[in-house]
Amino acid sequence: MLSLVDGEPATEVPLDDRGLQYGEGVFETLLVDAGEPLAWDLHMARMTRGCQALGLPDPPLAALHRDALGLCGAQDGPAVLKLTLTVQGAGRGYARPASVAWRRIAQVAPAPEWPAADYERGIRVRWCRQLWFPEPGLAGIKHLNRMTQVLARAEWDDPGIAEGLLRDPAGAVIGGTMSNLFAVCNETLLTPLIRNCGMAGTLRARIMACAGELGIPLRETMLSATDCHRADELLLCNAVRGIRPIRILGRQSFSAGSVTRALQAAIAGPWPRPASGAE
Repeated sequence: MLSLVDGEPATEVPLDDRGLQYGEGVFETLLVDAGEPLAWDLHMARMTRGCQALGLPDPPLAALHRDALGLCGAQDGPAVLKLTLTVQGAGRGYARPASVAWRRIAQVAPAPEWPAADYERGIRVRWCRQLWFPEPGLAGIKHLNRMTQVLARAEWDDPGIAEGLLRDPAGAVIGGTMSNLFAVCNETLLTPLIRNCGMAGTLRARIMACAGELGIPLRETMLSATDCHRADELLLCNAVRGIRPIRILGRQSFSAGSVTRALQAAIAGPWPRPASGAE
């Protein structure tokens, strides 16, 4: 992994960094293809929303772009770029410094393996016991405290399970530990509302825009576990891993249908592309 801190090669940050001490900051994880970070504008827009939600200064977008290009240009194949903004330390305690200064951390590593079967046949998914508790002011953004997802992901070590789904205390399905969920019911694409908690993924945004272009009815709504098990198709999306149909959820099996295949064909990315109608 190659790393930059404030534009210079580095592998560590000061111990008083407020991102390390208190999780004060934001991050974005982008897929890099042919030396270019994909969906840059969507990621930077979400990072800006995150800074505003935390009451912090807007991100230094020009400097982040320089960091990104400096790391991505050296990549031979697909890679994953992580951009993190943390608040520089200024003594002990929760109180913010009188003047907030950003620390930029940029890291790049080779992209993960993308098994073709995950995109053709689908993946196995489980329900998590961990709940995603409401935090309306933080919903949708990528702040540095991800303990909900960390605890949920710690519930299994079976490599055959690719993802886990979380619900809120009322039983509404929120999404995966690292993915957004879509369900297809009667040819309508449904996705959970990201209002009180959850992550508003950039690929989720691209899919929602693409659905309109393809004429696929779309609705953001409350989904229960029962709604998911009654769905005609289920799929998960993630900016790094793309669109993967769910093959098994708990003990129930699903098949990728026409809506999933249309979205996989329409969303550009370096992931495996199943043939239309593939099973």
